Amino acid sequence: MLETGLAARRNINPYVELIEDYSSWVFLEDQAALLKRQWADLVFKSPAPVDVEIGTGNGFHFSNYAKKNPLRSLIGFEIKYKTVVQTIARARREGCDNVRMVKGDAKKLTEYFSDGEVHKILIHFPDPWPKIRQQKNRLLSTEFFNDAHRVLTSGGVLEFKTDHFGYFRWAVLQAAASNFTMEFYTEDLHGSFKNKENFITQFESLFLQKKQAIFYFALRK
Repeated sequence: MLETGLAARRNINPYVELIEDYSSWVFLEDQAALLKRQWADLVFKSPAPVDVEIGTGNGFHFSNYAKKNPLRSLIGFEIKYKTVVQTIARARREGCDNVRMVKGDAKKLTEYFSDGEVHKILIHFPDPWPKIRQQKNRLLSTEFFNDAHRVLTSGGVLEFKTDHFGYFRWAVLQAAASNFTMEFYTEDLHGSFKNKENFITQFESLFLQKKQAIFYFALRK
């Protein structure tokens, strides 16, 4: 019985406990849903535009974006405890106060945000789920785009970049069937004028070393 208890404690994800250290900065799905319509007033206590990054990874882009845009509020979504903790810890070390994280699935944005509550949505290098049987798991469906369109303010932007051309083509077709307008499209982000404003994460640099093209588009409401 004692051995079973010790084994259970050894198998506990340490990031589950670490996330409690950031209880003022991280919300679980059910907590985040209760904040719908109230992110600016109740959470950030600021009229600043609210932006969303879906899939923050290790948080390099997240913290850089927050630092460069101190007059904007940024909410990150991740589904794993480890990446949630890594992201918010990095942003806090960088002195960012304009950030929060949601530990949860961002597929249904309308559960967390009301119409027009978000100003910008950033989606960088999501899992491409390349096999045919996996494609049902892809984030970027026409339904997702239409939900994103609803929560964005008039003139709001959704930007997407990936190294996977198959997923890029898929996403372009899904977006074309949505309510968005395609504002910018490139099959070579680093060869376009947009590269001047592109922040290269450690993950992205690995593709550049292999001379892998980065695909990018921006949609506008």
